[in-house]
Amino acid sequence: MLKQRDLHETTELYNLLSHPAVFPYVRQKATSAEEYLFMTKQLIEEEQQGKTISRTITDDWGQPIGTISIFDVQDGAGFLGTWIGKSYQGKGYNQKAKYLFLTELFYNYNFHTVFLRIRQENERSKAAALKLPYVLCARECHPALYEEINAGELKYSLFKIPKDLFYLTTAHERAEEEEQAM
Repeated sequence: MLKQRDLHETTELYNLLSHPAVFPYVRQKATSAEEYLFMTKQLIEEEQQGKTISRTITDDWGQPIGTISIFDVQDGAGFLGTWIGKSYQGKGYNQKAKYLFLTELFYNYNFHTVFLRIRQENERSKAAALKLPYVLCARECHPALYEEINAGELKYSLFKIPKDLFYLTTAHERAEEEEQAM
């Protein structure tokens, strides 16, 4: 479901992200497959430097369908960015990918908070975030950060996922995974 980013998959991912229903909401707005390849190379370098962590989301057959990344990493926190190709949306991949990625961030990389910055008009992403039992609205508890992300032309909603809430709400899933592993 998640794998390390690979330069060989960039053309396929570019074809998915360039869809008009996806492109406005991606962070890496490449205008060609070559530009997306270059951006992915940079992202892989940033991961080696500890500035970001990025994974490819795959479908049930291992085909790339989107990406999930944490950007602006600082002091055990960062901003989550996820996109999934239009034809794969609404099939449960978003929730599964977030669960696996957050598990990796909180337990392998010792993150304590993951923020979600979602454009105000992106109702689909806001609804998807609010379906997750470990997501909290962060506007009131992080007013300075909320003001900072809304200082420009685009306006955002701010959410957060604290490690302790993620741990509490996903404990039953971890127990099931352990049982299956036995």
